[in-house]
Amino acid sequence: MRLSLRFVLPLILVLTGFAYAVSPLVDRMILRWFTRDLDIRAVLIANTISEPLFEQLAAGRKAKIGEFFVRITQDERLYAIGFCPGGEGSAVASKSMPAEVRCNDLERWPPGGENALPSKRGPLHVSVQPMANEAYPAGKLVLVHDLSFATRRSEETTRYIFHAFIGLAVIVSLLTVVIAQLSWRGWLAGMRSLLRGEGLLRDPAAAAKMGLPEFRPIARDLQRLVRDLEAEHRARDESQMAWTPETLRAILHGELRGDDVIVVSNREPYIHQRRGERIEVQQPASGLVTALEPIMRACSGTWIAHGSGSADREVVDRHDCVGVPPENPAYKIRRVWLSAEEEAGYYYGFANEGLWPLCHIAHVRPIFRSSDWAHYVAVNRKFARSVVAEARTKNPIVLVQDYHLALLPRMIRKEMPEATVITFWHIPWPNPESFAICPWRQEILAGMLGSSILGFHTQFHCNNFVDTVDRFMEARVDRENFTVSFGGKSTAVRRYPISVDWPPDPALLAKPVEQCAADMRALNNFPAGHRFCIGVDRLDYTKGILERFRAVERLLELNPEWIGKFSLIQVAAPTRSSIDEYQSHEAQVRALAIRINERFGRGGRDLPLPIVLKVEHHDAGQVYEYYRAADCCFVSSLHDGMNLVAKEFVAARDDERGVLILSQFTGAARELPEALIVNPYDTDQCAAALHLALTMPVDEQRNRMRLMRGLVAEFNVYRWAGRMLLDAASMRQRSHLVETGGGAA
Repeated sequence: MRLSLRFVLPLILVLTGFAYAVSPLVDRMILRWFTRDLDIRAVLIANTISEPLFEQLAAGRKAKIGEFFVRITQDERLYAIGFCPGGEGSAVASKSMPAEVRCNDLERWPPGGENALPSKRGPLHVSVQPMANEAYPAGKLVLVHDLSFATRRSEETTRYIFHAFIGLAVIVSLLTVVIAQLSWRGWLAGMRSLLRGEGLLRDPAAAAKMGLPEFRPIARDLQRLVRDLEAEHRARDESQMAWTPETLRAILHGELRGDDVIVVSNREPYIHQRRGERIEVQQPASGLVTALEPIMRACSGTWIAHGSGSADREVVDRHDCVGVPPENPAYKIRRVWLSAEEEAGYYYGFANEGLWPLCHIAHVRPIFRSSDWAHYVAVNRKFARSVVAEARTKNPIVLVQDYHLALLPRMIRKEMPEATVITFWHIPWPNPESFAICPWRQEILAGMLGSSILGFHTQFHCNNFVDTVDRFMEARVDRENFTVSFGGKSTAVRRYPISVDWPPDPALLAKPVEQCAADMRALNNFPAGHRFCIGVDRLDYTKGILERFRAVERLLELNPEWIGKFSLIQVAAPTRSSIDEYQSHEAQVRALAIRINERFGRGGRDLPLPIVLKVEHHDAGQVYEYYRAADCCFVSSLHDGMNLVAKEFVAARDDERGVLILSQFTGAARELPEALIVNPYDTDQCAAALHLALTMPVDEQRNRMRLMRGLVAEFNVYRWAGRMLLDAASMRQRSHLVETGGGAA
């Protein structure tokens, strides 16, 4: 025992000293991380408030600006905000602005510096962002962030490191004592049991039966220590995790103990189509499929979807299931069959003539019919029966996707009360006044509130949903925790910005960028050096394709030097062609393309067409070739939940070249501020963005693209799914604790 102590005590001292030595290095690293994040946050704030701020300045409303700044600084991390107009104008700032920060001395706060400023409250970080317009060409926005949260996080990290090393020392010490005791007493049977994984660590009772009752307290303490360390490990900041398919598997098999995972959506990830004598497998061009298909490959399980392919029935088994992907099945699809009348009423009618235009501010009037609603209810019940049939346990995790299945969560909850239902709404959620148009608004809300967790792309959409529930339902809304209690059940409303697979499939990046550009020019009859921009969308009126074409027309009007030297290639996949509004939209798109081409096209000069319209389906490989070859990508959605085209373009550009032009009305605009953010309704602004993209220096392209690629890499599709699954795991654990506590009482 003395020998053990001689070894153990120095070990504890060495590990404790090492923990103290490492802590300052960790503190400095954490501070650099947080100051970088605050600078990125400052850019986002500057982009967000520039327009309303300049409007108030132009109107001379200094008092209103002060009130505006006070509202902004209610954010617990934002300490003060001010605007320095430059020149002869007077500065405007919140009352909390430190006296050390002066407009005539902003050079002491350089971009990218740590810019720490001491105060009684704690360290502050000063960020100066350029914010200029015609009236204030030298304007600058000054943001002062409270860094005390970084200090607290640093202290927590120091404690974590210290406790981790102490825990390690204790474990090693205890193992040393155990081994010494076993050797000293010569208990060979105990050693063999320990090597087999039996006895001490796994079963304290078994240790007592073996004649080792003195080790039972040690084993129990070790078990408790291991559980505590695992819990502390899980509580780490999720930004420290590398989000991969392996991470998702670990969550499922660790946090969720390998529970049953079921995805439910209208669209299936693989469609079997008959082509003569053979059956062809297609992957539909869909943001939802792009996001979820890698998740199912990683996690296995079942995907329940509407079987719409002409050969779908031929390949399923007697349970209407088929393994996918065909070359290496990793999960299965359970297909739901709909009649032509059901599909017309549920999908084309209520979902896409009613809910779709209702939720998108694209100035298309929603149409609601009672017959469509009846089909919508009936089809949601069909999906609910399929979920119950496919569930292997009484408490599966069910991920319900999108507006086609708004009633499904409550139907699942009714049949399987212990299920964890995560519903993700992929499109925007309107404000209460807009949603009031829906005749069945209360039924829709009640159905969605059957979810355990309800996810949206942006916090703005979460706010709109909670406001809508508060307006129309007899429910208790907790705005602090963003939960809604309805019918005795609680629903957590959360923001989960969706993303794309990272890194992309190597096959999509196999062809060099230079070869992609040469092939695309040859395919479209462009001469060498011809510049072109790419647009990739479904042929939907919410995607702003008409506005994009008008921007090209305006570019050629304002900058005629681009005539014959620039083209927009528009890949437009046909969609919902049986709906009148979509037929009309396609006709308008084709007509506008023809008019612009006749005005600026060949005209006897044999010039390349300014608009190359491809109304056809393209597979992922073809789309990625366009992404990699294009000088820029133009996303001009009039209203979009996220828009994955923007993130796909960024993921495709491993050469760190190309420019993304992005509508301010997409969720992606909140995550990718390095893109050229535009208002698609402002034709002149969009034309100017096109000209800027075509003339942007290579270094600036690389700097912007590098930042965007970093974000897409970190916040990838696995993180999107992983955060939902982690929240589901936490919810299940809390529920289990409540049940256990109730039973004990």
